[in-house]
Amino acid sequence: MKWPAQRLTGGSKKSFGMYEEASKLEASGVDLIHLEFGRPHSDTPEHIKEATKAALDAGIVHYGDFRGTLSFRQALVKKLTEFNGLDYGVDEVLVCNGLTHASFAAFMAAIDPGDEVILLDPYYPQHVGKTELAGGKVVFADLDKANGYAISKEKIAAKITDRTRMIVLVNPANPTGRVYTREELQHVADLAIEHDLLVLSDEVYEYITYGQAKHVSIASLPGMRERTITCFAFTKAYSMDGWRIGYLTADAKLMPAILRITMTDVTHVNVFIQEGARAAVEGPQDAMHALVEADRRKRDIVVQALNQMPGVTCAEPEATIYAFPDISGTGRSSQELASAILHEAHVVVESGSFYGPGGEGHLRVCFGSESEERVREAMDRLSRFFNKL
Repeated sequence: MKWPAQRLTGGSKKSFGMYEEASKLEASGVDLIHLEFGRPHSDTPEHIKEATKAALDAGIVHYGDFRGTLSFRQALVKKLTEFNGLDYGVDEVLVCNGLTHASFAAFMAAIDPGDEVILLDPYYPQHVGKTELAGGKVVFADLDKANGYAISKEKIAAKITDRTRMIVLVNPANPTGRVYTREELQHVADLAIEHDLLVLSDEVYEYITYGQAKHVSIASLPGMRERTITCFAFTKAYSMDGWRIGYLTADAKLMPAILRITMTDVTHVNVFIQEGARAAVEGPQDAMHALVEADRRKRDIVVQALNQMPGVTCAEPEATIYAFPDISGTGRSSQELASAILHEAHVVVESGSFYGPGGEGHLRVCFGSESEERVREAMDRLSRFFNKL
């Protein structure tokens, strides 16, 4: 018997990073502080939960529209116009089971065997597996590390061939914490238009920006609406990671192929969950702003602490829930150091190399995944660790 399908054996091995190693240690009873999870610490805001309960009580429990409930998509169209500067109709919005599902559907609809997909290194690892499952080949273009991991038009252009089909963005960026400027996004737009490429833009951290940093959706740039698939989710800013709800936007001519994928794999998203997500969009935003402010406070604690540790320097993240400290001054590799921190300090951080060669010499520290008290305790543990090196 042939098992499994070749597409599962021919690609990159799926890895959960430090989580797997940490799980074994935690099972023995060790108190670990988890700064590797890319998840929010806070509970989902109460009005979102209440709207979901009310939907259940109202009997909203049956099959729904393949694209998502009309009222929810109408609310999303309004949000896209007001916050993102994007002009889409209700049939150009597709509700999905989280951003992971949204981007998977986009890859499956767009990529043929042998097509090349450009990821910016450091990259989000899940996009590798999804590209390969669709039969595509991943090509890495380095970000400009010397300039704070900025987008380099030259480095991307050098990777474009006649097989290139798509450029993938994560903006704001995981793991670097960057918010790409309009000028940087224009570099990508120019290349996409010149070479007739698609752009997949992962914008899950759109709300989590700090200070003067401003998120810009690349689909809002001239000539990009018709060639961009933008993916969003409620995971981070609304603390709804376990709800598995997100959506994508795409031009009407792109949507039938994407819809063919989602109708085949999930039919449609849970209907009463969509009522909770609609309450997140239409309801008061105070809780979301409070979550972002809590993340800002924890960011400041982490950055200040890391910059006082020997061999460590940490730029201030402009967005997301991640710090990306440079640990090259320790003389240790990223993976070696992450493992040592786990076993000696009992803090779980991710190796920068987990996000590609461009992340070597760094760690990714998620300050959003624990309470402020636990984040402070983690910094104390890390300080003692680095002072012993």
